[in-house]
Amino acid sequence: MRYEIRVDGHLSEPLIRVFPELDHVTMSGQTLLFGHVVDEAHLYGLLARCQSLGLRVLEMRQVPE
Repeated sequence: MRYEIRVDGHLSEPLIRVFPELDHVTMSGQTLLFGHVVDEAHLYGLLARCQSLGLRVLEMRQVPE
């Protein structure tokens, strides 16, 4: 499964490194993290990382492979 997770703000390099399995782009005051998610546990782990870092998730969606 491929997912996109859009978070508020521009993530610094140290924050980007917390998500080594995802690619990213920064645009319009937001950062889009995207990549392959293995299963639901992985997805919830990504969201837990966002929460633990205080990131505001604006959108999360599954995208076609």
